[in-house]
Amino acid sequence: MKREETVDFHIKSAWHAISRMYNQHAAEEGFTTAIGFVLININSKEGTPATKIAPKIGLETRSLTRMLKTMEEKGLVYKKPDLVDKRSVRIYLTEEGKRKKEISVKTIKEFNEQIRQVIPEKDLESFFATFEKIQMVIDQFSGIEVNKPIYEL
Repeated sequence: MKREETVDFHIKSAWHAISRMYNQHAAEEGFTTAIGFVLININSKEGTPATKIAPKIGLETRSLTRMLKTMEEKGLVYKKPDLVDKRSVRIYLTEEGKRKKEISVKTIKEFNEQIRQVIPEKDLESFFATFEKIQMVIDQFSGIEVNKPIYEL
């Protein structure tokens, strides 16, 4: 089987192209796609417990810790003890963090609008149904649950 005939080749190449595109847009604003995904997963009003962010976006806790430190240094987020659970820390967006989050959301929405202008709704429905089946195969093949959303808009 040639690599062009494998499902994973097409998924990986499409994701790399999307990631490059998102990183190009983010770089123009002075951040990265990964930081954008973290920002999207932080509640703009109530903050988000630090322990809830990594599982939402499929990051290792150590990687998220480093990224949050960088984000704090860039003035995008700040930490405060959780008012309910004093052992926990909540991550809040600064005004600049909220601005970068809006840029991230806008970029994702614009890309999806462009896709929807080119691909008919019926084809997208088939695409989503196909990916649900692929995710089922992944879940069964790996024996672990990997169908958590990367972000919620």
